[in-house]
Amino acid sequence: MKHMYINDQWVEASSRATKEIINPFNQKVIETVSRGSREDTKMAIQAARTAFDEGEWGSLTATERGNLLFQVSQKIKEYQQELAKLESLNTGKTVTESLADMDGIAGVFQYYAGLADKDGGLMIESPNPNSVSRVVREPVGVCSLIAPWNYPLLQASWKLAPALAAGNTVILKPAEITPLTSIKMYEIFEEVGFPKGVVNLVLGPGSTVGSELAENPKVDLISFTGGAVAGRQIMKAASGNFKKISMELGGKNPNIVFADADFDTAVDYALNAVFFHAGQVCSAGARLILEKSIHDRFVEAVVERTKQIKIGNGFDKDTQMGPVISAEHLASVEDYIQMGIQEGATLVLGGKRPNAPELQKGFFIEPTIFTNCHTKMYIVQEESFGPVLTIETFESEEEAIRLANDSVYGLAGAVWTSDMNRAERVVRKLRMGTTWINDYHPYFPQAPWGGYKQSGIGRELSHIGIEEYTEIKHIYMNTNPEPMNWFKKVKEKTELIEL
Repeated sequence: MKHMYINDQWVEASSRATKEIINPFNQKVIETVSRGSREDTKMAIQAARTAFDEGEWGSLTATERGNLLFQVSQKIKEYQQELAKLESLNTGKTVTESLADMDGIAGVFQYYAGLADKDGGLMIESPNPNSVSRVVREPVGVCSLIAPWNYPLLQASWKLAPALAAGNTVILKPAEITPLTSIKMYEIFEEVGFPKGVVNLVLGPGSTVGSELAENPKVDLISFTGGAVAGRQIMKAASGNFKKISMELGGKNPNIVFADADFDTAVDYALNAVFFHAGQVCSAGARLILEKSIHDRFVEAVVERTKQIKIGNGFDKDTQMGPVISAEHLASVEDYIQMGIQEGATLVLGGKRPNAPELQKGFFIEPTIFTNCHTKMYIVQEESFGPVLTIETFESEEEAIRLANDSVYGLAGAVWTSDMNRAERVVRKLRMGTTWINDYHPYFPQAPWGGYKQSGIGRELSHIGIEEYTEIKHIYMNTNPEPMNWFKKVKEKTELIEL
């Protein structure tokens, strides 16, 4: 039985409610955890509030904060195997993917450990020669952090590391169905020794725990990664005390392939773009946009390669794609596929659950490919968040750009071509936060992550990621103050002016 971490204590839910956490590969119960409520969330918020306003955290130097984060990064490396096992059990992804995630998480904490004491403020010129004027960044205060289920600990690290580096106190709410690695992370925090009340963990549903984190006036900032529906609700709730907001809301991402691209490499990356982690990636290249002259050959190659994808248990070294996260999500992906069929797209591969007996208890769906798609279709405009690829065609550079931008989202996209001048022209016109040329999916802590349009607000990672968790203050010091005499002393006798 695992509990929540509030004010340096592992605590049960006040209601004693619990939730079973299951393995999406076989639906076996992995662990039972406490299921928090609004009352538990208020306790965590108050602990964070007190720690920020009155605790020892505020007296630590930026270098000392950085040292704590560096220790966390080292502990993640130490516990890498255990963390990866938990992540694969909880999400169904392959252990190879989870091990890579842990490398990324350690890297994020190490990056922000080094960045914590690097911003000493900015001196600016003042019109008064007898003055000193500078701009500094200070922590926002109490931060609510809501992480998604697809990359439970990786996405949490993108929030925790910069928020703590900047000097804030935090309350993390992992997705209710994938809390296990976040719990282990808080065991690491406890081992490293953060001051009392600085790091808090509340488990539970978005409808109660998430709502309280968004609504509570003692919270100064909320960072959320998830769906657009929940994002809109959080924005409305956060308006109560005008909280700062940072959101990453997903995308419907184009992968554009020109005829002069390296064919075999583009095919290989087209599969990786959409079927990695069973398509449960916010930046998945689920829209393959092909130059018309290569369409038939490219589709044939993608279909043949996709047929070879090994579906199975993430702990099997031969597995290339695991299950989707839950029964509810599996049903959602199936509904999405049926919508594509009804809209008139051509289903050329997949679209159903696999027949293998060993997969029947898991939440599996075959890698699915649709051709004859266009931008008016629901399946082209909306995320499936599953292993579903739609294919469109274009005949000119201008048409490729128009198609790629014909979306309410703007998270990421890629361009494949051997003409670097064309590549630069295209990516400059793509309305997306991250663009790749002859590649797909790479990210690293030094580069910002976030989207245009309905893909979110703000950025995570890089130096911009830590700036999201700060307020800007201007400090002006008069080094030689003298009376202004704007309002002169009133004389004892005031002469009246005769009219």
